[in-house]
Amino acid sequence: MSTMRKIVIVGATSAMAEHCARLWLQQGVDEMVLIGRDVQRTERVAADLRVRAPQCRIETISSDFLQPEAIARTVDQACNTINPDIVLIAHGSLPEQADCQQDLQQNRAALEVNALSPVLFAEAFATHLEQAGQGKLVLIGSVAGDRGRKSNYVYGAAKGLVTRYAQGLQHRFAGSRIQVLLVKPGPTDTPMTAHIKSSGAKLASVEQVAANIVSGVARGKMVIYAPAKWQLIMLIIRHLPRVIFNQMNI
Repeated sequence: MSTMRKIVIVGATSAMAEHCARLWLQQGVDEMVLIGRDVQRTERVAADLRVRAPQCRIETISSDFLQPEAIARTVDQACNTINPDIVLIAHGSLPEQADCQQDLQQNRAALEVNALSPVLFAEAFATHLEQAGQGKLVLIGSVAGDRGRKSNYVYGAAKGLVTRYAQGLQHRFAGSRIQVLLVKPGPTDTPMTAHIKSSGAKLASVEQVAANIVSGVARGKMVIYAPAKWQLIMLIIRHLPRVIFNQMNI
């Protein structure tokens, strides 16, 4: 495997992104740029990764993730720092559905951070990858985006937008040396899902999900369900007749 790889990670403080970074460093990466909203948290992640891979040059960038102008400047800065082979867009939040129903500000915030922000980053990086003529653009969506469900339809709608956007980018770059890969994790044991875990839900380990992502990216899979079992589960859920689906408490 080539050691001449350069990676940019947006939302580098997320547990999923951090574990992907660790795996990539084990494979041999020359340069990595970590983009985060919180300067101190991003630097802590970078410091840990530098200890794990002293040979890798790791830079950090802090940014506002909601303002288009700030996103454009951040992407320009990242791509001026390195010419990325892989861009991972991994940030987001998991809102409480009830809170989003009762508070339109929280509803809007959930849609902005989980949908608008990732696709704006994706569009900005797509321009740079197109200019470079190569690269992999990886967006983390969710199985929640496969079908709207009463338990999380605000989050699901946001991830559904990411899915459609990724599909459009895949169509745009079909036949080129640019690959757009969509990751659809199932419920994963991270700080973002702590409130779900406390209710007794079974969650996949973040290590397993990260391994699925890194493996899928290496193979150039257009859609990566993580863990893989969710591909079959969501196939069934997507095709359930409405009369049956509406009786389910999911």
